[in-house]
Amino acid sequence: MKIDTIEDSLERSESATISPKRIAFVGGYEPRRCGIATFTNNLCDAVAMAIPTAECIAGAVNDQVEGYKYPSRVCFEILEKDLSSYRRAADFLNFNKTDILCLQHEFGIYGGSAGSHILTLLKDVKMPVVTTLHTVLREPNQEQRRVMEELIFRSDRLVVMAQKGAEILKETYGVADTKVDVIPHGIPDIMFADSAYSKVQFGLEGRKVLLTFGLLGPGKGIEFVIEALPEIVRKHPTVVYLVLGATHPQLVAREGESYRLGLARLAEERGVKDHVIFYNRFVSLKELTEFIGATDIYLTPYLNEAQITSGTLAYVFGAGKAVVSTPYWHAQELLAEGRGRIVPFRDPQGIAGGVCAFLDDPILLEKTRLDAYHLGREMIWSAVAEQYLESFRHARSDRKSASRMAFADRTLASSPYNLPTLRLDHIVRMSDGTGIFQHAIYNVPNFHEGYCTDDNARAFILCNSLEEPSQLDHLATSYLAFLAAALNYHSGRFCNFMSHGRQWLEVEGSEDSHARALWALGFGAGRSKNTGHQLLCVQLFEHALPSVDIFTSPRAWAFSLLGIHEFLIKSPNNTKVTASRDELTTRLVSLWSNHATEDWPWFECGVTYDNARLCQALILSGDSASHAEALDIGLTALRWLVSIQKTEADHFRPIGSNGFYVKERTRAEFDQQPVEAQAMVSACLDALRITKDPFWASEAKRAFEWFLGRNDLGLPIYDSTTGGCGDGLHHDRVNANQGAESSLAFHLSLAAMNQSDHAISPRPAYPFNS
Repeated sequence: MKIDTIEDSLERSESATISPKRIAFVGGYEPRRCGIATFTNNLCDAVAMAIPTAECIAGAVNDQVEGYKYPSRVCFEILEKDLSSYRRAADFLNFNKTDILCLQHEFGIYGGSAGSHILTLLKDVKMPVVTTLHTVLREPNQEQRRVMEELIFRSDRLVVMAQKGAEILKETYGVADTKVDVIPHGIPDIMFADSAYSKVQFGLEGRKVLLTFGLLGPGKGIEFVIEALPEIVRKHPTVVYLVLGATHPQLVAREGESYRLGLARLAEERGVKDHVIFYNRFVSLKELTEFIGATDIYLTPYLNEAQITSGTLAYVFGAGKAVVSTPYWHAQELLAEGRGRIVPFRDPQGIAGGVCAFLDDPILLEKTRLDAYHLGREMIWSAVAEQYLESFRHARSDRKSASRMAFADRTLASSPYNLPTLRLDHIVRMSDGTGIFQHAIYNVPNFHEGYCTDDNARAFILCNSLEEPSQLDHLATSYLAFLAAALNYHSGRFCNFMSHGRQWLEVEGSEDSHARALWALGFGAGRSKNTGHQLLCVQLFEHALPSVDIFTSPRAWAFSLLGIHEFLIKSPNNTKVTASRDELTTRLVSLWSNHATEDWPWFECGVTYDNARLCQALILSGDSASHAEALDIGLTALRWLVSIQKTEADHFRPIGSNGFYVKERTRAEFDQQPVEAQAMVSACLDALRITKDPFWASEAKRAFEWFLGRNDLGLPIYDSTTGGCGDGLHHDRVNANQGAESSLAFHLSLAAMNQSDHAISPRPAYPFNS
């Protein structure tokens, strides 16, 4: 890959005032059928028309492996769920000396947790970035906030389509007004005309036409319009309601056409089936223009207030049509001052009243249409393109005024960090319909040793850590079923060891194994995309949590806290679980207070196993519960743990399991266990996410590289040919057996690194948020 020299970067900065020669647009692109694809296509075309001297190219995001038959303007493609394709896209943009990148952002179109894969591209590109935010969440969840803050940081300018979006950026994310451009959603330039002319081709002469269009789904609220139709038809018998658009592809994949069929049944039940027409297809712009032309009143009965942009509303309003809408944010702003009718959410009577107010008063209807059409001239694509060009000029100017050396400081050391390709063959090989086997002889499952709850818990966490579908999806049910079978409902405790013949080998397992099972169940409750899995996890978690009250193992407290943290993602107001979190946090803080000294800042008199989990539990619980002391202890302890597990050669050396490290005694250097590296990776990445201190990124990377050969023997522990991981590092060799604990430790570490990939390299030094 070509790396720019300082001279290259200076030349680019000094050319900021010159019109851009190459502009790239990244988002969905037609013929993909989604609103973002249509928007990206239209914006790219409009900018190309506005600045014919520039080359406008597009990068299309594919939601299917086979892609689409794109026009020649699409010069590169990104596969939504393939992280490496984002890196390749960044290389393409850099190599071709793109002057400006215009990114379309919607959480749902990019891969990774909350669409985090796009951050990998933004981390690597060198040109100014103008990001159009199609959604701005006022109350994001933890992952959405993390992604949004990084997206804001790595964008030179932000574009929103309504003033409300700018307000949320300022109030929720602290973005300065000077970084935000409010540019309306572009619309085609449709001639103002009487709807009667267009009704003929649809056989609707003499009818009053109501229209809703867009991809169908339950959030559209169309059922409330159908509920309103009897009252509307009673007063205006010629009314017909057109519902135009295909059912959303993702909804079809999950539920088929049940929503549309339900609407049709509702129309029949209400006696208005002859007044409702469904057009179940995706329409071209030409067809859409014809339908809009035939419309008298447009309806957007959406159910969610937090919609900052509606392309359909913009299209119809700008064409000079009267609109009746529920008060979602975009509608509130666009239809203010009498430019349309706002009615309450889920209110058929309100919808009927709004529609009839226009149909009862033709003069009001015509005035509203004219006012909308005149304002809409500011929204046509040619006008919008000029505003985008102005935003591009600002972005390039901002880059020129920022520290030039910051942009030139791109060396091989700061190149993208390439992680191993995910290979789950060995995890699949180690699993059967019961669960995952504990041990292996080399890379062959060892049936004699059977199964354990510890490893099935780890395997279930891995299934829910992978951001994309994988070979493990069907095995997640087996792992969870194992955990369910392991729980004794009478005692509230988990068994741990099971023979190959499916016989439990003990009445109850250790405190640590119980807590690991809780951790996995909390993870499933908070992150599983399978509703049945999620509900079972909640049930099992709530039944097993009270047993932790009598536990004395600090690691069991820590594992439980990690599970509680995940559980509270979806159920933050569960008072019993938050009470357990507070109690266990207090116990770990007390443990620290009783043992930590200036030269031994640790929880016990010995550093033994899964050490970083003690720190991680306090970091997460301290942050989420606003417990400053717990957070500070967790970070202090983790920093000390890092210092004693780093060699003079600057690689990671975990505490050895042959004696561990007892205070005032010599530490054991072998055997080194994969779970120690995994714990350090996870804890450091959580510390990075919370503190934003790049120190933790370096330490996570150092610990992960232990698996790859950056260790005392210079030998890889992870076997890329099998997808398994050796059971430890001895003083003279790698343990050749690839058991479940070790292999899962590697893959869990890789999953965590992939999720934080955009944060592993240092951030640039220039002030994006100013």
